Amino acid sequence: MASGRPESAKRLAIIAGSGLLPVHLARAARLHGEDPFVLTLANEADQDWSDFEHQHVGVGDYAALSAAFAREGIDRAVLSGAVQRRPEWREIRPTLRTLLQIPAVVRTLLNGGDDTVLKMVIRLIEANGVRIVGAHEIAPELLATEGVIGKILPNAEDLRDIAAASAAALALGALDVGQGAVAVGGRVVALEGAEGTDQMLERVADLRRQGRISQSRKGVLVKLCKPRQDTRADLPSIGVDTVHWAAAAGLAGIATETGRSLVLDRDRLIEAADRAGLFVSGIVPGKE
Repeated sequence: MASGRPESAKRLAIIAGSGLLPVHLARAARLHGEDPFVLTLANEADQDWSDFEHQHVGVGDYAALSAAFAREGIDRAVLSGAVQRRPEWREIRPTLRTLLQIPAVVRTLLNGGDDTVLKMVIRLIEANGVRIVGAHEIAPELLATEGVIGKILPNAEDLRDIAAASAAALALGALDVGQGAVAVGGRVVALEGAEGTDQMLERVADLRRQGRISQSRKGVLVKLCKPRQDTRADLPSIGVDTVHWAAAAGLAGIATETGRSLVLDRDRLIEAADRAGLFVSGIVPGKE
């Protein structure tokens, strides 16, 4: 679809996977005077984009992305939302500029961790002359701040669980596997894998029902940025759903990295956490 924008105008693209983060970024960009163009990923994006100019593209369809960038005058793009499935090599549609990189792309898709794949995606997009920016650059107000943001405070046992889960999350991130860990009674009981945070917490709830985790000790979820992560993509995030899953798992609270993670729907999240009796805190790893 033609936008009718002047050729000299520069525009932000939001490449949207699933979840609420892309919506928050689109609204924040609009509030800051941007006119974002949303590229919704097929079989991934799950929000209503009728209020924004948008186009569906296949995951791995770099030719369609490149054409949209040129048509809409895109000079910056932000990657946001979850992508559950990596494209098969047959689904990759390269541009002429990226054609020679396809063998390396296939190897990365087959063998690379999530952060490695995201760095490859950034390289391919920037080969089109479009600069990738971080979600925190579009909506800095979403960044986690240091300290507790609700009424509930962590106790001494919670602080020990934060330290244990933080060490585990950092070790996990160094392997480019996941960003989250749960500790109960000073013992790490769950690590985030490809299933994501909510499913990890569902697993913790199931383990507690089976009696595999103490019923008398609550525990803490910690989400941290990977040590070598490119912060322009896939920053850890928490939202109202995270609070609901943490409460269902019987946890005492959630800790996430100050300045390197995102808090979505902050007011609603605080309200939900206070109602559930959970603390939510921004932490600096190593300073717990």
